[in-house]
Amino acid sequence: MSDTAERLMDLAEGHIRDAGYNSYSFRSLAAEVGIKSSSVHHHFPTKSALTAAVMRRYTGRVLAAVADATDKGDDAVAAYLSVFRNAIHTDGRICLGGALGAEAGGLPPEVAEAARDFFQSITDDLAQRIDVANPQAHAQQVVATLQGAMILARALGDADAFDRATASLV
Repeated sequence: MSDTAERLMDLAEGHIRDAGYNSYSFRSLAAEVGIKSSSVHHHFPTKSALTAAVMRRYTGRVLAAVADATDKGDDAVAAYLSVFRNAIHTDGRICLGGALGAEAGGLPPEVAEAARDFFQSITDDLAQRIDVANPQAHAQQVVATLQGAMILARALGDADAFDRATASLV
């Protein structure tokens, strides 16, 4: 992938994590990068194709960030907690999956599918790494807690609210 395409994806991700799917246009991205709007279409034919690509890349980054966690126990939960905590504490942005997941009912099908795949991938990954009676349900509970804590922290303008809301996870 070209440097320009990567830059477009980075910008789109930032906009979405700040203000949702409708927070950017090809024209605004082109202006930020310093290219013509038609050049954005050279890299991504549609906004939904760009957003789906950004979501798939984000999914891969999250999974890679927790890949070193141990196969069983709280270490996997702690790894997921760390990834999401870092997002809200470091850059003040919520998870891309959470941002798009909240809008799923109004998104183009390929974007909604990419958001759904994100949640399925991370809950499946976490469920495989934990040793509890119902790992899939527990993984969904952990992910819901993390996502809810990010939204709470963002809405309150208090990143420490994330820590208070997730304190019981590990």
